[in-house]
Amino acid sequence: MVFLFLQYSYICTMENETSKIFGIRTVIEAINAGKTISKVYLQKDLSGHLFSELNSLIKQHNIATSHVPVEKLNRISKNGNHQGVAAQISPIEFSDLEELIAAAFEKTTTPLFLLLDQISDVRNFGAIIRTAECAGVNGIVIQKQGNAPISADTIKTSAGAAFKMPICKVDHIKDAIFQFQAADIQMVAATEKTDTLIYDIDLTLPTAIIMGSEDRGINPSILKIVTHKAKLPMLGEIDSLNVSVACGAFLYETIRQRLAGKL
Repeated sequence: MVFLFLQYSYICTMENETSKIFGIRTVIEAINAGKTISKVYLQKDLSGHLFSELNSLIKQHNIATSHVPVEKLNRISKNGNHQGVAAQISPIEFSDLEELIAAAFEKTTTPLFLLLDQISDVRNFGAIIRTAECAGVNGIVIQKQGNAPISADTIKTSAGAAFKMPICKVDHIKDAIFQFQAADIQMVAATEKTDTLIYDIDLTLPTAIIMGSEDRGINPSILKIVTHKAKLPMLGEIDSLNVSVACGAFLYETIRQRLAGKL
């Protein structure tokens, strides 16, 4: 681990090229320099002129934030020299959604996308990225707020697939849905709130599959605007799957249908 001290704050380089930076001025400078910030951790009840400047930048760039006790900042900064602020710099560059869709259609007439509605666990996120890359997904869309960050654990769990898979951030998943629909891409939501099984949906068409968060699933407002809702059959006593496992089942049913269509 390497430490670089800058104006009473420092940058901490993490494994897998993931970095956390500490200190109000350092985070301000990183945002102004155009660095991709996954999340900013702010000490509760922080105040002052510099904090106001930082808070304005965070809102301007719609950066995800979390207000945490000083003890957490002390833990992640190792020595407490954080000035009440820490930020995680993303190790990847995010794709533009419009460019992502256009590039996908240049490669295939039936692109496949994945939308994640606030998946919060970094290991689930990493596992999904890995499966998506193996399944030939053309891109993943996440929301700026509420989604797990691209962290060292995410990259490790993805087995490096996070560096290969195009990932796009949007202000809200609805923004992406409307863009996909405008491009004639059907939206398939994975939800138990339907009688339709995934096997009854035609997945040989251009498709974007939506997976919901671990605790609440897909937001009801999103379910109202999707093309299809589908579920997996649950034959045991437990009525739900881990989201990364369910995602794999949806993606590989898509592959099965598309391969069957080529026979």
